[in-house]
Amino acid sequence: MKRVIVSVINDLVTDQRVNKSCLTLQKAGFDVLLVGRRQRKSPPMDIRPYKSHRMKLIFEKGPLFYAEYNMRLFLFLLFHRANCLLSNDLDTLLPNFWISRLKRIKLIYDSHEYFTEVPELVNRPKVQKVWKRIEEYVVPKLPEMITVCKSIADMFHEKYGIDVHVIRNIPMRKMLPSPATREEVGLDPEKHILLLQGSGINIHRGSEELVEAMRYLDDCQLVIIGGGDVLPILKEKVAQNHWDEKVKFFPRMPYQKMMAITQLAELGFTLDKDTNLNYRFSLPNKLFDYIQAGVPVVASHLVEIERIVRNYNIGTFVENHDPQSIAETIENALNDKDSLALWKQNLTIAARELCWENEEKVLLDIYEKYV
Repeated sequence: MKRVIVSVINDLVTDQRVNKSCLTLQKAGFDVLLVGRRQRKSPPMDIRPYKSHRMKLIFEKGPLFYAEYNMRLFLFLLFHRANCLLSNDLDTLLPNFWISRLKRIKLIYDSHEYFTEVPELVNRPKVQKVWKRIEEYVVPKLPEMITVCKSIADMFHEKYGIDVHVIRNIPMRKMLPSPATREEVGLDPEKHILLLQGSGINIHRGSEELVEAMRYLDDCQLVIIGGGDVLPILKEKVAQNHWDEKVKFFPRMPYQKMMAITQLAELGFTLDKDTNLNYRFSLPNKLFDYIQAGVPVVASHLVEIERIVRNYNIGTFVENHDPQSIAETIENALNDKDSLALWKQNLTIAARELCWENEEKVLLDIYEKYV
């Protein structure tokens, strides 16, 4: 049996794209070994049908973290057998590339975002330059790569002249659990439930303005599920304004539990700002989670997101990030019962078409051809 070692720098528990890729490869007959890290606050690893290895590191952030992880990953790959390597995102690519050359084995690169243009790097040009040099050193030497949307694929192809396949980060059709009840998760039975979820609730993603919009929405309760660098700011704002009953926070959690809560929402939000190329072309996981859960979408005007929301007619848009304007958009959407009913109806069609069972065919074709 051919072995694929899949590496990712994220916590293995919550990275659903990598999990779906591993399940697809196992279904195709590969022996899959997933390698990642374990943080001090990581939840226990759920039971999966493939092997996994989580490295516990000394450092959890900053340049020493990246240096330690890449060195540890290089040594792990050096002493473990594989017929193919799957590198997820730029922060795992360099050790995978060196090992692929050293051992003369296949390397497939899956870029989950336009890594060098994320806001955390755009505002730190010296650090951004390091990652750009790694990208410019490795990517042109690859025969092909995978990414998450057409806009990013076109940019990589134009820049490096390589073939770029698009595999969107779409949930499995069969992964939807039974919905939770409001009572068991502590939500108000009388209020409209609004939802923002994701593992990257970071700067420039509209979460601050969405929380501030709750000032104008007495009949709504905002649920925030996940993690990110602005969460401490959001929690402080909620505490200062005594909005504990208006905004409820839930930590990162296993996908099935998250989706059980997601199904309680009446509107789901993806409000990224057009402040960098990565966000401009983003196609976030939460959009497809909302679709699978049958939750109408409120989105900002970003090209890839707008294409899906408009094509399937499954939601509406904020025209700007002013909190009062966001609140008005929410009120209008909740009061428009005809549009809500139509969006819900269209979501069943979108969920049937936008599922991993359709998307994984591209991945299987790649491995059948090259591995």
